[in-house]
Amino acid sequence: MPPVVKRLGRVDYQPTFQAMQDFTASRTAETPDEIWIVEHPPVYTLGQAGKPEHILKDVGIPIVKIDRGGQVTYHGPGQVVIYLLLDLARLKIKVRELVTAIEQAVINLLAKHGVTAEQRDGAPGVYVGEAKIAALGLRIRNGCSYHGVSLNVDMDLSPFAAINPCGYAGLKIIQTKDFNIPLTAHEAGEQLSQHLLQQLDKQHG
Repeated sequence: MPPVVKRLGRVDYQPTFQAMQDFTASRTAETPDEIWIVEHPPVYTLGQAGKPEHILKDVGIPIVKIDRGGQVTYHGPGQVVIYLLLDLARLKIKVRELVTAIEQAVINLLAKHGVTAEQRDGAPGVYVGEAKIAALGLRIRNGCSYHGVSLNVDMDLSPFAAINPCGYAGLKIIQTKDFNIPLTAHEAGEQLSQHLLQQLDKQHG
Protein backbone atom coordinates (compact mmCIF):
# COMPACT_ATOMS: atom_id res chain seq x y z
CA MET A 1 0.00 0.00 0.00
CA PRO A 2 1.63 3.29 -1.07
CA PRO A 3 2.00 6.09 1.48
CA VAL A 4 -0.87 8.51 1.99
CA VAL A 5 0.17 11.90 0.57
CA LYS A 6 -1.01 14.88 2.65
CA ARG A 7 -0.77 18.45 1.40
CA LEU A 8 -0.61 20.61 4.50
CA GLY A 9 0.15 23.96 2.84
CA ARG A 10 2.12 26.61 4.73
CA VAL A 11 2.36 25.57 8.37
CA ASP A 12 4.46 26.66 11.34
CA TYR A 13 7.51 24.52 11.96
CA GLN A 14 7.17 23.71 15.66
CA PRO A 15 3.66 22.17 15.59
CA THR A 16 4.56 20.21 12.45
CA PHE A 17 7.67 18.83 14.15
CA GLN A 18 5.53 17.89 17.18
CA ALA A 19 2.95 16.22 14.93
CA MET A 20 5.66 14.11 13.25
CA GLN A 21 6.94 12.96 16.62
CA ASP A 22 3.43 12.18 17.85
CA PHE A 23 2.52 10.30 14.66
CA THR A 24 5.69 8.20 14.88
CA ALA A 25 5.32 7.50 18.60
CA SER A 26 1.70 6.38 18.30
CA ARG A 27 1.87 4.38 15.06
CA THR A 28 1.37 0.63 15.05
CA ALA A 29 2.34 -2.11 12.59
CA GLU A 30 -0.93 -1.36 10.76
CA THR A 31 -0.54 2.43 10.47
CA PRO A 32 -0.26 3.46 6.81
CA ASP A 33 2.86 5.40 5.89
CA GLU A 34 2.41 9.09 5.16
CA ILE A 35 4.19 11.74 3.09
CA TRP A 36 3.55 15.35 4.10
CA ILE A 37 4.12 18.20 1.65
CA VAL A 38 4.56 21.56 3.36
CA GLU A 39 6.07 25.03 3.25
CA HIS A 40 7.23 26.78 6.41
CA PRO A 41 7.47 30.41 7.47
CA PRO A 42 11.14 31.42 8.00
CA VAL A 43 12.92 29.19 10.55
CA TYR A 44 16.38 27.78 11.22
CA THR A 45 16.48 24.18 12.42
CA LEU A 46 19.47 22.88 14.31
CA GLY A 47 20.12 19.11 14.23
CA GLN A 48 21.03 16.96 17.21
CA ALA A 49 24.77 17.42 16.87
CA GLY A 50 24.20 20.95 15.57
CA LYS A 51 26.81 23.47 16.67
CA PRO A 52 25.43 26.92 17.49
CA GLU A 53 28.56 28.54 16.03
CA HIS A 54 27.28 27.59 12.57
CA ILE A 55 24.67 30.32 13.09
CA LEU A 56 26.82 33.30 12.16
CA LYS A 57 24.51 36.17 13.01
CA ASP A 58 21.09 36.87 14.42
CA VAL A 59 18.80 38.02 11.63
CA GLY A 60 15.65 37.73 13.71
CA ILE A 61 14.63 34.30 12.40
CA PRO A 62 13.66 31.78 15.10
CA ILE A 63 15.96 28.82 15.79
CA VAL A 64 14.41 25.45 16.64
CA LYS A 65 16.54 22.62 18.04
CA ILE A 66 15.33 19.31 16.65
CA ASP A 67 16.20 15.62 16.67
CA ARG A 68 17.32 14.91 13.11
CA GLY A 69 20.90 14.36 12.07
CA GLY A 70 22.92 17.13 10.50
CA GLN A 71 23.70 20.70 11.39
CA VAL A 72 21.76 23.90 10.75
CA THR A 73 19.52 24.60 7.77
CA TYR A 74 16.94 27.18 6.78
CA HIS A 75 13.31 26.68 5.81
CA GLY A 76 11.17 29.43 4.35
CA PRO A 77 8.40 30.29 1.90
CA GLY A 78 9.14 29.19 -1.66
CA GLN A 79 10.92 26.06 -0.50
CA VAL A 80 9.05 22.76 -0.56
CA VAL A 81 9.59 20.40 2.37
CA ILE A 82 8.53 16.78 2.16
CA TYR A 83 8.36 14.73 5.33
CA LEU A 84 8.59 10.96 5.03
CA LEU A 85 6.78 9.08 7.78
CA LEU A 86 7.67 5.53 6.82
CA ASP A 87 7.89 2.15 8.51
CA LEU A 88 11.29 1.12 7.16
CA ALA A 89 11.12 -2.33 8.71
CA ARG A 90 7.83 -3.02 6.94
CA LEU A 91 9.14 -1.60 3.67
CA LYS A 92 12.36 -3.63 4.16
CA ILE A 93 14.41 -0.52 3.38
CA LYS A 94 17.61 0.37 5.22
CA VAL A 95 18.28 3.98 6.20
CA ARG A 96 21.10 4.32 3.68
CA GLU A 97 18.78 3.05 0.91
CA LEU A 98 16.11 5.55 1.95
CA VAL A 99 18.61 8.42 1.77
CA THR A 100 19.70 7.28 -1.69
CA ALA A 101 16.06 6.98 -2.82
CA ILE A 102 15.26 10.52 -1.61
CA GLU A 103 18.33 12.00 -3.30
CA GLN A 104 17.57 10.08 -6.51
CA ALA A 105 13.99 11.41 -6.53
CA VAL A 106 15.31 14.99 -6.46
CA ILE A 107 17.90 14.19 -9.16
CA ASN A 108 15.18 12.66 -11.37
CA LEU A 109 12.89 15.66 -10.89
CA LEU A 110 15.68 18.06 -11.93
CA ALA A 111 16.69 15.83 -14.87
CA LYS A 112 13.11 16.05 -16.18
CA HIS A 113 13.66 19.80 -16.35
CA GLY A 114 17.05 19.49 -18.04
CA VAL A 115 19.26 20.07 -14.99
CA THR A 116 22.00 17.59 -14.06
CA ALA A 117 22.35 17.14 -10.31
CA GLU A 118 24.28 14.70 -8.16
CA GLN A 119 24.72 13.14 -4.76
CA ARG A 120 27.89 13.70 -2.78
CA ASP A 121 29.57 11.11 -0.56
CA GLY A 122 29.41 12.02 3.11
CA ALA A 123 27.32 15.14 2.49
CA PRO A 124 23.61 14.27 2.27
CA GLY A 125 21.53 16.34 -0.09
CA VAL A 126 21.57 17.14 -3.78
CA TYR A 127 24.05 19.39 -5.56
CA VAL A 128 24.27 21.07 -8.95
CA GLY A 129 27.96 21.63 -9.51
CA GLU A 130 29.32 23.04 -6.24
CA ALA A 131 25.99 24.41 -5.05
CA LYS A 132 23.37 22.73 -2.88
CA ILE A 133 19.77 22.71 -4.08
CA ALA A 134 18.18 20.20 -1.66
CA ALA A 135 18.87 19.36 1.98
CA LEU A 136 18.08 16.10 3.70
CA GLY A 137 17.78 15.06 7.33
CA LEU A 138 16.10 12.06 8.94
CA ARG A 139 15.39 10.60 12.34
CA ILE A 140 14.62 6.90 12.79
CA ARG A 141 12.65 5.80 15.82
CA ASN A 142 11.55 2.19 16.35
CA GLY A 143 12.33 1.45 12.70
CA CYS A 144 10.21 4.38 11.46
CA SER A 145 11.45 7.55 9.77
CA TYR A 146 10.43 11.16 10.11
CA HIS A 147 11.80 14.52 8.92
CA GLY A 148 12.77 14.43 5.23
CA VAL A 149 13.93 16.62 2.37
CA SER A 150 13.70 20.29 1.42
CA LEU A 151 14.05 21.57 -2.14
CA ASN A 152 14.74 25.24 -2.82
CA VAL A 153 12.31 26.39 -5.49
CA ASP A 154 11.58 30.13 -5.61
CA MET A 155 12.57 31.74 -2.32
CA ASP A 156 14.61 34.46 -0.67
CA LEU A 157 17.99 32.75 -0.25
CA SER A 158 19.55 35.53 1.85
CA PRO A 159 18.87 33.84 5.25
CA PHE A 160 21.29 31.08 4.19
CA ALA A 161 24.05 33.73 4.30
CA ALA A 162 23.59 34.04 8.08
CA ILE A 163 24.53 30.38 8.64
CA ASN A 164 27.05 27.78 7.55
CA PRO A 165 24.47 25.68 5.71
CA CYS A 166 24.61 22.08 6.96
CA GLY A 167 27.84 23.04 8.76
CA TYR A 168 29.78 23.98 5.61
CA ALA A 169 31.23 27.48 5.58
CA GLY A 170 30.66 29.29 2.31
CA LEU A 171 28.49 26.54 0.81
CA LYS A 172 26.65 28.05 -2.14
CA ILE A 173 22.90 27.56 -2.10
CA ILE A 174 20.82 27.58 -5.27
CA GLN A 175 17.22 26.95 -6.27
CA THR A 176 15.25 25.64 -9.23
CA LYS A 177 14.32 29.20 -10.24
CA ASP A 178 18.04 29.84 -10.99
CA PHE A 179 17.72 27.31 -13.85
CA ASN A 180 14.52 28.88 -15.21
CA ILE A 181 12.49 25.87 -14.12
CA PRO A 182 8.94 27.25 -14.12
CA LEU A 183 7.67 25.57 -10.95
CA THR A 184 6.02 26.98 -7.86
CA ALA A 185 6.88 25.35 -4.53
CA HIS A 186 3.45 23.69 -4.67
CA GLU A 187 4.05 22.25 -8.15
CA ALA A 188 7.55 21.13 -7.20
CA GLY A 189 6.07 19.36 -4.18
CA GLU A 190 3.57 17.50 -6.33
CA GLN A 191 6.25 16.37 -8.80
CA LEU A 192 8.82 15.50 -6.14
CA SER A 193 6.32 13.44 -4.14
CA GLN A 194 5.58 11.40 -7.28
CA HIS A 195 9.30 10.79 -7.86
CA LEU A 196 9.65 9.78 -4.20
CA LEU A 197 6.80 7.28 -4.49
CA GLN A 198 8.45 5.80 -7.61
CA GLN A 199 11.80 5.44 -5.81
CA LEU A 200 10.22 3.85 -2.74
CA ASP A 201 8.33 1.45 -4.96
CA LYS A 202 11.58 0.53 -6.69
CA GLN A 203 13.44 -0.01 -3.39
CA HIS A 204 10.56 -2.00 -1.97
CA GLY A 205 9.86 -3.87 -5.21
